[in-house]
Amino acid sequence: MTSPDFADGGRIPGEFTCDGKNTAPTLEIAGAPAGTKALALIVEDPDAPSGTFTHWLIWNIPPGTKALTGGAVPDGAAQGTNDFGNVGYSGPCPPSGTHRYFFRLYALAASLGLKPGASRAEVDKALSGQVIGKAVLMGRYARGW
Repeated sequence: MTSPDFADGGRIPGEFTCDGKNTAPTLEIAGAPAGTKALALIVEDPDAPSGTFTHWLIWNIPPGTKALTGGAVPDGAAQGTNDFGNVGYSGPCPPSGTHRYFFRLYALAASLGLKPGASRAEVDKALSGQVIGKAVLMGRYARGW
């Protein structure tokens, strides 16, 4: 998984944060393992003062998906409730300092039987035993950059 909007370990542009348009960056996907039935994505900030903060949960992404663009949800996919209390993507919005944002893409052996709006705990539980591959992209953001 890569992004044309930021390099791995690089700065996430402001337009993808609470200081901008708050839309998801484009994520390009390739090389899912054989047997992948669905993909799931979790975006999280492990540097949040209260502990790991979830920014986006999306699952049942068709395995042939080549890109997620602007937070658009592919047919058949569903989104969960992030730690802002919103369904869908909510971008970086650190209270202070530079935070790391991990975009974790999981290749799954089966689709997840979750309803839209599911919580992070529900997604984590459903992922258990289903992950057959994983890709990680990390970006950084600080307010005022």
